[in-house]
Amino acid sequence: MKIKVLIVDDSALIRSVMKEIINSQPDMEVVGVAPDPIVARELIKQTNPDVLTLDVEMPRMDGLDFLEKLMRLRPMPVVMVSSLTERGSDITLRALELGAVDFVTKPKMSIQSGMLEYTELIADKIRTASKARIKSRQITPHDANKVAGEVLPMIRNPLTSSEKLIIIGASTGGTEAIKDFLMQMPSDCPGILITQHMPPGFTKSFAQRLDSLCKISVKESEGGERVLPGHAYLAPGHSHLQLVRSGANYMTQLDQGPPVNRHRPSVDVLFHSAAVHAGKNAVGVILTGMGKDGALGMLEMKNVGAYNFAQDEASCVVFGMPREAIAVGATHEVGPLQALPGMVLGYLAAHSSRALRV
Repeated sequence: MKIKVLIVDDSALIRSVMKEIINSQPDMEVVGVAPDPIVARELIKQTNPDVLTLDVEMPRMDGLDFLEKLMRLRPMPVVMVSSLTERGSDITLRALELGAVDFVTKPKMSIQSGMLEYTELIADKIRTASKARIKSRQITPHDANKVAGEVLPMIRNPLTSSEKLIIIGASTGGTEAIKDFLMQMPSDCPGILITQHMPPGFTKSFAQRLDSLCKISVKESEGGERVLPGHAYLAPGHSHLQLVRSGANYMTQLDQGPPVNRHRPSVDVLFHSAAVHAGKNAVGVILTGMGKDGALGMLEMKNVGAYNFAQDEASCVVFGMPREAIAVGATHEVGPLQALPGMVLGYLAAHSSRALRV
């Protein structure tokens, strides 16, 4: 059975190019195109698509309003098509919060040639979306704190937070998973390094969004920062994020080397650097995402004494990266997203207590 896709975009050119891209894939087909959400509503009823591609900025009805109604009344996999602008990134992050599975960006230059270059990327995101777990979401910025749960207690031993590091990797579904994880972190938690698969232009907005919601400080890494407790550093969309040491200090480092596992930033690159420079002082966390990026890097971390956690299948949007990490034997514990922060801090507290008794 082919994946049935409905395209919703006000640009006739984008609709045409997207249709050409999708119909060129042997495992998917376009069952309808709509210039706005009003037409899309009728086509959804008529065609019952498996995946919807949705322009973030639409006429007649705001794309976010349409998405909110759709996820409330008829939840289905949605891939947003976003412009590379500050406004576009903010709208896209809100769309992910409302339940969109993923997004692709419109190219800045020649739209037709640019979109055709994106064929493989677009097809992969549609395939991933078709397998995603979709849940009805009714989230507003005002109740986001309620969704993520309470901030967990402060860490009793201050040495724990200064010596340890939490290293996180995620992909599809990861923006919401990372938000939920970080919102439970107390202000004295260990320094956190994060790689989320995301293109340039979106990671800064994402970090700012997290910083506004969390007790800890969150920023897009600029490279060369000292890694401090109560701070999280997000890989920018254009570079790999790595952990390095300078004397007694942990530092961030950015690298614009080639993609690894087709990704830059890559989770494997971050995890490998944590294995080399932090060893048993690192705690690895792998969250929802498609593919295998991070599995081998997490195994390296385990082999040098790090302790690793994976998100469970039931709470993942896509159980790809955690499954691969579990399959290669890289993880110690597996748990639901809402429990993972407590599991990580519980391990750190117990480890600290044992160290103090020695």
